[in-house]
Amino acid sequence: MLFKRRETESYLERLRVHVWPRRSWSRSSRYLVYRLRRLSATPHAIALGFAAGVFSAFSPFLGTHLMMAVLIAWTIGGSLVAAVLGTFMGNPLTYPFMWYATYKVGSILLGARGMRKTIDLSNGIFQSSLNHLWPILKPMTLGAIPVGLTAAALAYVLVKPAVEAYQRRRRREFEHRQGRSAIGAR
Repeated sequence: MLFKRRETESYLERLRVHVWPRRSWSRSSRYLVYRLRRLSATPHAIALGFAAGVFSAFSPFLGTHLMMAVLIAWTIGGSLVAAVLGTFMGNPLTYPFMWYATYKVGSILLGARGMRKTIDLSNGIFQSSLNHLWPILKPMTLGAIPVGLTAAALAYVLVKPAVEAYQRRRRREFEHRQGRSAIGAR
């Protein structure tokens, strides 16, 4: 193959790259923005898809974000690729803040404002039933809806004008090149 690695990466190295990029987080985020702007759908569809991905990233159920984002984007007519890109807003750096916000908002919505709970997660929660996790998942699931909707609305408001401006500039550059080549052909 033309672009195959000489030495295949180990599973641990691939996992490390997914958690911590090789170059930097800023380079990875710039690439994400570049990919988002280059999508060929309408700005509205791209912004809707990205917002769907951001909303699904607030879900406490890891492993379902991509499927949830694609399903939501498909339902509301957003770009599926932008939805997948939107899920990257949930990453190891942002999850603690997202989970804290969803837990706090869910606790307030459930009426547990002043109650302080201690939750012990050290006694084999994965070997026992969901009853150990439910005191955490219930407020997080409920809180993910308003917090996720707020973040999705903010993402839509930020992404749509950026994509519109980028597509407008690309269209002008294309028309300028076409006009210049038509003049040169005479």
